[in-house]
Amino acid sequence: MPTTTAQQRRKHAKEEYDAFLAACPSRLVLDRLSDKWVTLVLVALGDGEQRYSEIARIIAGVSQKMLTQTLRGLERDGLVTRTVTPSVPVTVTYELTDLGQSLRAVIGAIKDWAEQHIPQVEAARADYERRTA
Repeated sequence: MPTTTAQQRRKHAKEEYDAFLAACPSRLVLDRLSDKWVTLVLVALGDGEQRYSEIARIIAGVSQKMLTQTLRGLERDGLVTRTVTPSVPVTVTYELTDLGQSLRAVIGAIKDWAEQHIPQVEAARADYERRTA
């Protein structure tokens, strides 16, 4: 088995994408997907295109600033498309791209898991607090 230099290993790792490596660009995607607003927006858009106000209505507690930043980030990453329809007033809709749709089942499953298991998580937190107090 031939030996490889550290430089060759780094080059190979870049080509393979390994999120455990500090310089791997996939970490940026993981960082984006770990945001709660991203998860909720992706799930909200799972049923088809939505207007900004519809998304804001679905996701209780999201500020206008956070929703705007989240949608822009998702558009930048190619997960959401923004369509402006020239009308009076102008209509803006958001929709998942094919790439965004490919995340729908995964993100939806995480949301569902959180909703189903929050009683156990809360119980574990309370138990931990009792033990460490």
